[in-house]
Amino acid sequence: MPNNLWQRGVSGNPAGRPRGSRNALSEEVICALLRDFRQHGQKAVARVRRTQPAAYLKILALLIPREHKVEHSNVLKKLTDEQLEAMIEYLNTSLEAQAGGPVRVIDGTTEPAGATAPAPKPKNRLMLEADTAVGPSERHRASGADLHRAKLHSSD
Repeated sequence: MPNNLWQRGVSGNPAGRPRGSRNALSEEVICALLRDFRQHGQKAVARVRRTQPAAYLKILALLIPREHKVEHSNVLKKLTDEQLEAMIEYLNTSLEAQAGGPVRVIDGTTEPAGATAPAPKPKNRLMLEADTAVGPSERHRASGADLHRAKLHSSD
């Protein structure tokens, strides 16, 4: 059997589909859906929201554009020292006007990022209680033999 029944650029239906037939079908289907939605849509949406909240949320998520480009730019890095000082002065004046008097400003210094250690990972509450009760220990998955031994010792 030959690999290619048709020559390149020639289809098996030389007449092809009538121009616009796919568009006409799509338009008719969309119009039918629109008429149905206008008649029953609000009630159907409310019923889905009440009876199938997960499906309702999924539909909402699908309506949101997938690609939302967010560009971060640090405008403060582009400002000169004079512009920064003017902004600080403006903020101080605004805060004083809101507070009805002078505002205390906290002076601080920056530290390198490595100077602050990350917070320790919080423990599982159940494991924290177990550590408190018996003292911390290495945990391992108990095998069937371990469970059997524990059962035998507990009956003594």
